[in-house]
Amino acid sequence: MFRPSIVPDRTTQNEPNRRERTLQGMNDDDVADWRALSEGDPRGLARLFDRHNAQVFRQAARLLTIREDAKDAVMIAFFELWRRRASVRLVDGSPLPWLLNTVSNTARNLERSGRRYRVLLGRVDHPAASESVTSADETGVLAALRRLPEKEQSVVVLTIMHGYREREAATALGIPIGTVKSRLSRARSRLRDELAQMEVTG
Repeated sequence: MFRPSIVPDRTTQNEPNRRERTLQGMNDDDVADWRALSEGDPRGLARLFDRHNAQVFRQAARLLTIREDAKDAVMIAFFELWRRRASVRLVDGSPLPWLLNTVSNTARNLERSGRRYRVLLGRVDHPAASESVTSADETGVLAALRRLPEKEQSVVVLTIMHGYREREAATALGIPIGTVKSRLSRARSRLRDELAQMEVTG
């Protein structure tokens, strides 16, 4: 198995914005590497990791308050990509949407676990041990995103935050496109209400 090193953003320096790159240009490499991975070749996984780990890390960092937890979420997502390679849903030959959805689910689980742990520490008379890193956006847009139901959050992550079409999000999540549309509509309504409330109370 390969030994990855997560270095956020370094792999994207001096490159065009990934959203501006054509899906075909990105997926040509993904198709070949996915074929290698699906045949049990860890070098395919290593190349996919090198290509996508920065973007997957950024998604995890949006949902987690502690940087090291975001790194753990990335590693778990790529491990699951390898372990579940027989059932991964690809979009135009790429596993990136699946990775973004998986790292989001992992991040939510880690954040819940971390929150319970911090609450437990807060009950112990050791102030130094209970210090935690808090998000600069804890009362902003990302906090509102975290409060969305998980199914709606998954749709928002793929369509709004990463620019995938509704059809592609439906493929990645394994749901009908009509379900994507309805979840996205509900999520937008919830976010509008929350942000409007923030403006009133801010």
